Amino acid sequence: MTELQVKEGKAPFKISSIDEPCFTYYKIIGDLLNGKPPVVVVHGGPGSGHEYLLTFSDLWTQYGLAVVFYDQIGCASSTHLPQKAGDGSFWQEKLFQDELDNLLDHLKLRDGPGFHLLGQSWGGMLSAAFAARQPQGLQRLVLASAVASKKLAIRGVQLWRDQMPPDLQKAVNEAEQKSEYDSLAYKQALGFYNKKHVCRADPFPPPELLPALRHLTEDMTVYRTMNGPSPLTADGSMNEWTVISRLPKITAPTLLYNGEYDTSHDIAQVPFFELIPRVRWITFPGGGHMCHLEGSLRDKIIKVVGEFLTQK
Repeated sequence: MTELQVKEGKAPFKISSIDEPCFTYYKIIGDLLNGKPPVVVVHGGPGSGHEYLLTFSDLWTQYGLAVVFYDQIGCASSTHLPQKAGDGSFWQEKLFQDELDNLLDHLKLRDGPGFHLLGQSWGGMLSAAFAARQPQGLQRLVLASAVASKKLAIRGVQLWRDQMPPDLQKAVNEAEQKSEYDSLAYKQALGFYNKKHVCRADPFPPPELLPALRHLTEDMTVYRTMNGPSPLTADGSMNEWTVISRLPKITAPTLLYNGEYDTSHDIAQVPFFELIPRVRWITFPGGGHMCHLEGSLRDKIIKVVGEFLTQK
C-alpha cells in the first residue's frame, strides 16, 4: 500500500473583471514526480468543493497515481465572489476553463507524463469541454455522471420527476409556478429525490457528502446563479449550455459512467457515447449520482477508474 502524502497550496488566479487578488485552493495526494500521470479531479455543483470526491485518493494508494483536487473559484477554500451573485454573464464555462488552465500551468502538469482528467457531474461537463480543445498533456478522460447538454439534463430530471409520487410532483410544480422553494412540501420532495437519485447511500447523507452540502448552503452564489434553486429546478445561466458539437474533437481515450438512477440520466449520456471517438460507457446497477459514495459501488468505481487510467 502506497504511503499517503498530502500537500496543500493556493494558485493565484487573475480574473480581468475582478479587482481583488483571487486564488484557487488545491490539495495533492501522492507524488507528482513519480513518473506517472497524476489525476486532476474536477468537482461538481457548481460550488460543491472537492471534499466529497476524496474517495478518489484511493487512486494513489491502490494504483500509484497522484491525485490533484481543487476548489473552483467562488466556493469552499478558494476565493468567494458574492458580489457576482446573479451575474449570469460572469459565471460561464470559460471562467472555469481559464481556472483549470491556470492550475495546470501553476503545477507544471502539461509536460513529462502529462495528466489524466476526471470530472464529476458539472465537473464532467467542464472536463468534456476542456478535453475537446485537445490540451497539451491530457492522457485519459473520465466523465463521471456528466451530461452532454443542460437541456438533456433537464429532460432527464423531468423523467425522474414524472415517477415521483403525485403529491410530491404537485409540490414541485407549485413551487416552480410561484418561485417559492422554502415550503415544507417542496423540501420533502427534494429529500425524496436526493435519496433516490442524487446519493443512494444509506444512511443519507454519508459523512463524505456533508462538506459539499455545507458549501452549497453557506454560499449559494455559484450554484444558484449557474444552476438554480435545487437539483429539481434549473433556471440558471447554464441552461443553454452544450458540449455536443465539440465531442468529436476529444482525442483522449474516455471512460463514461453513470448510475441506474442517476440524476444524469442515460439520455444525457448518449451524445458522449455516440460522438467521442474512443469511449467506453458503464451504467452501474442500483447507482445514483454519487456512485463513488454508495456502498459496494465505491470499490467498483475505484477499480474501474484505476484500471482504465493505468491500462497500457
